[in-house]
Amino acid sequence: MALDARQKRRITILGSTGSIGTSTLDVLRQLGGRDRFDVLAVTGNGNVDLLAAQARECGARLAVTADENRYGALKDALAGSGIAVAAGRAALLEAASGDADWVMAAIVGTAGLAPTLAAAKRGADIALANKECLVSAGDLFVQAVSEGGGRLIPVDSEHSAIFQALEDDQRHAVERIVLTASGGPFRTWSREQMADVTADIARAHPNWSMGLKISIGSASMFNKALEMIEAKHLFDVRPDQIEVVVHPQSIIHSMVGYVDGSVLAQLGAPDMRTAIGYALTYPQRSPLDVKRLDFARLSRLDFEAPDETRFPALRLARTALTRGGLQGAVMNAAEEVAFHAFVGGRIGFLSMADIAEQVMDKLAHLPPASSMDDVFAADEEARQVAAGLIR
Repeated sequence: MALDARQKRRITILGSTGSIGTSTLDVLRQLGGRDRFDVLAVTGNGNVDLLAAQARECGARLAVTADENRYGALKDALAGSGIAVAAGRAALLEAASGDADWVMAAIVGTAGLAPTLAAAKRGADIALANKECLVSAGDLFVQAVSEGGGRLIPVDSEHSAIFQALEDDQRHAVERIVLTASGGPFRTWSREQMADVTADIARAHPNWSMGLKISIGSASMFNKALEMIEAKHLFDVRPDQIEVVVHPQSIIHSMVGYVDGSVLAQLGAPDMRTAIGYALTYPQRSPLDVKRLDFARLSRLDFEAPDETRFPALRLARTALTRGGLQGAVMNAAEEVAFHAFVGGRIGFLSMADIAEQVMDKLAHLPPASSMDDVFAADEEARQVAAGLIR
């Protein structure tokens, strides 16, 4: 969305209390804060103390908690501030539908789908950190962005890297998209070793500081599996053009290979603020206080093929891409249910992929989605099947 350079940019942050949301607020602070940005709304879930503190600091007009039971606590925390307070799903959708021209979509899980879609339909530029929008409803979401007239700018470090390495006038010459993966904390572990890990062990990522869901998704490589599906919709490539390579140092964030043999890569220290800052000021770049690479001290950059026997989520992503239809939504919903069961100690680490695969096979007959109702119906059915398998 084109803006007059003299205008403040109107910002809404969906999921401000998570790791992406807090990093977004830090980027706003670095790039001028209230002098340059008008924060219309910040939203969170249960952490209303942090949400209130964020709203006060950035001068948000509205603070929304998705948890209706936390409305009173949030209202008390913001008493006397002049900041409006709301709670619940309807309030979340209203905040997303507001008059922001740039929306950070950082609500984790399927809960972020409806509000992000609402922002896209209104025509806001979407800084996309929510995977489910494209994994569960890729074609419908891309269509909504196009019809709304806004821009879709990826914030995941991998997709941001591809976005930056794509030459606009050479899209026809793209041969392959190469997503890099750190390999997570279990890159060198055997399946036998992984069978007994706990959530506390799985959440300890070697390179990135992330929330629980994303950290465990990295450990199981389900995050990378979802990113494969996202890449298809973001960059309009065929499934066979999407590759994954394990790169433990997380310095090369992803690459684009062209038909002449050239490969363009985006490099940087592991810090989500770089991708967030690029999304916020695109197509310009603004100075950020993040770590710079010292190439003289980079002793090595390693690469290896991913082991789909130890990390079957990658194989499941290829299955979903091949089958098409609602398989992405089914895979994502089943994984979310399995994730909560793993965190709750009801299933083992390796069982998450087993459950997702069984649910995908049981629901492989579902036709392509013609509306968001179809997506939500498939999501609910997949959750019920997964829950039954876990019981």
